[in-house]
Parts: sequence; structure tokens; C-alpha cells
Amino acid sequence: MVVSFIGMATQEVPVKANLNVVLKSDTEQLEEVMVVAYGTAKKSAFTGSAATIKNEKIATRQTSNVTNALAGQVAGVQTTSNNGQPGKDAEVRIRGIGSISASNKPLYVVDGVPYDGEISAISTSDIESMTVLKDAASNALYGARGANGVILITTKRGKSGEARVTFDAKWGVNKRGVPNYETITDPATFYELNYSSIYNADLKGYAAAGDLAKANAYANQAMLSSTYLGYQVYSIPQGQQLIGMDGKLNPNATLGYSDGTYYYTPDNWSDEIFENNLRQEYNLSISGATEKMNYYMSAGYLDDKGIVPNSGFQRYSARLKADYQVKPWLKMGGNVSFTHYDSREQDTEGGTSMQTSFMHQNYGSHLSYVCSCAQGNIMVDNRGFLRYDYGKPGQDSNGSRNTIPNANPLASYMLDKMKYSVMWLVENGLLILIFGMESRQK
Repeated sequence: MVVSFIGMATQEVPVKANLNVVLKSDTEQLEEVMVVAYGTAKKSAFTGSAATIKNEKIATRQTSNVTNALAGQVAGVQTTSNNGQPGKDAEVRIRGIGSISASNKPLYVVDGVPYDGEISAISTSDIESMTVLKDAASNALYGARGANGVILITTKRGKSGEARVTFDAKWGVNKRGVPNYETITDPATFYELNYSSIYNADLKGYAAAGDLAKANAYANQAMLSSTYLGYQVYSIPQGQQLIGMDGKLNPNATLGYSDGTYYYTPDNWSDEIFENNLRQEYNLSISGATEKMNYYMSAGYLDDKGIVPNSGFQRYSARLKADYQVKPWLKMGGNVSFTHYDSREQDTEGGTSMQTSFMHQNYGSHLSYVCSCAQGNIMVDNRGFLRYDYGKPGQDSNGSRNTIPNANPLASYMLDKMKYSVMWLVENGLLILIFGMESRQK
């Protein structure tokens, strides 16, 4: 059993009938130095409400955006990712929603300077610590700008000793985190269930007339009409029904059907819409410090491909941070960062016909996503792109084919691409003059 309490060292004790657990003060945690609005302070001497996340914890989170590293790390902080797009900022709320009409975003401060740029432009490998200021006393220095809380980001700097050269490479696989719920993937079962629903709905009238064969013929004809499934993907001998009197698929039916113009065969939509992709990240840094100089420089590359077609995030980043003690009374420094990133994402704005990749769940397992000619060859247009199956023009939408008129979820992902590039150059200067008085005695 694990026993823990705020400000106390966690203890693990064996379970038994009577327990007497005495917790000791966590002096290491109380002596921890944290970054606050006006500089640094020991946690034991700080009276405000704040929490610090060190780079050791940040490094364990494989994320393209530092806001996602806050998830589950700080009490009173909620993070929400709207669509799972790599590199996308998470919505961060510190102690709930502060306004209905105004912004609820916290203020980000990077190395003491309020930051209005893209958070995704900051490489997580360059961050030394993150401090979340949660109450009014902690945020007082920033006034109204800190009304929704403040997140202080401190980047790395050199440490005393010889120059350190660090290189790390990370590889991973992006895949769907939650498996799909159980669906009908067999087109034969899909046809049989649709047939049963139509047959049972009209059975009463035919049963009263004592003609079940007509009920079977009607259900087969209605099932393949535009009111229900829209088309068939099985070829059957002439004069036979696709579904027999027993409600089962005709054993003579073969998968694949041609109407003389097109060839119809089912496809696995989930396999086409979701895919496993590689995530790779490389970071190189050189740092060091002497009595008078401190320096840190880094370069990084990230390629994070999404799980749906034409989605991903690619970033090139570099940072140079240095300061020099010119005189006992003069200190100069600079902090320059450069970031260039490309974001490829799908349109998720309101009003789009295919807002999410989950629209294909409304499609039956008998549908094809591309058009094939009568001989079964996949068709392409005059530009070499696949001809996607958008259904029959003018056909009303229903629960299977043409769920949304003139739309195809896979085609929207493959053809409606949205890509944008952003370049950030951030420069911060440092000039410190130290004034004092010197007294001499004669």
C-alpha cells in the first residue's frame, strides 16, 4: 500500500491488520527552487499557489506541443485536445473558466518575457522547467493579462564545467489509441440483416395472403433500391434471389457485381482512413559555463505524422542563449530562437460535410470508396487521381449509400488538403547594470 500526503515523503508499506504509518517531511521538495513571476524562490518560502514541472518529466512525454505535457501533471489544470492533430495546441484551463465571452487562455511567459507566438514553435527539448501560477497573488505582477493564470517557461542554460554535447534520437509509432467498436464487417451479414428488417416489416400482409415467396421477392427488390442499400456487390445466377427464403445469402452468389458501366465490390473503410505512421525526433545541444560566460545552443528536427491521411507536423528549430559578465557591474546576454514548421491537417471547421474521420462509421460494409470500370479496374481522372465513389447524383441520403449527398469521407481526406507553414524568429536581449557604493577609510 502506498501512503502519500502533500509536503510529506511517500511511503510504501505492506498490508496487515494494524497499520501505524508516520510520514516524514519531504525536505527535498520543500527546498526545491521554483521560478516565480519576480525571479526564483524556494517552495518552502513561497506562499502562493504554483506548481513546477521539471524537464525530466517533460522528456517522458512524447508530444509535439508542450501544452500537452501539462496533461495530468498539475492539480487544478485541465487540458483538452480537440482533434488529435499533431502539433496542435491543447486548450489549457487553470482553475476552470474565467469568462463566458472573453478568452480563457493563460498567459505564457518564456524566460521572463510574455510570449504571444505559437506554443508549438517551442521545442520541448529546450525547456528546463514549467511553472504554473494559479492564484491572484502569484499572478499579481502581470495584472489583467494573468487573469486566467500564468505559465512560466524557462529554457535550458549551460552548467558549470566542460562543454557538454548531447544528442538524442526518438522513434515511435502513431496509432489509434481507442479501437473501433464492434461493427458488421462482413457484407453478407450486412445484406442478411437489412433483408430481415424489410421482410419482417412487410411479412404480415403477405402472410395473411399465404404467399411468403412474394414477401421474399419484395424484400430482395426493396433492399437493392435507392431507398435502402442502393446497390449490390454480389453476382447471382439469373432468376435467383440474393437472399433465400431462409434469410441467408444465396450459396451461388459470388462477390463482385458489374452493371455494365461500373464494377462494385466492398472495401474496408477503416483500414483506408486510419493508418499507423512513424514519429521521429532528433535533438542536438551544446552547452557549458565558465565564471564569466554561460551558453546553450541547440538544433532540432521533428516529423510527426498523423493517423489519418494528409495530416502531420514537421518542425525545424534552433536556439542560441548566452550571457557574459563583461565587468563586475555589467552583464550582457541574448536569447534567440528560430522555428520553421509545416502543419498538414484536415478541415474540422463547422459546416464542412466531412468534419471527422468517424463519418465513415455511418457507411455499410458493402460500400466501395473508389469507382471501378465494368472489368474491375480502378478508374482515374484526367489528372491521374483516383475516381472516388460519391454515389448516384441526385440520390437522397440514407443510412447506407450516399449518407451525405455527393460526399465521400476518404475523398475529402485525400483531396481536400490544407497545409500551412509558419516561421518564428524570437529575440530577447539582456543588459544588467549593477550599481553600488564603495567607502574608503583614511
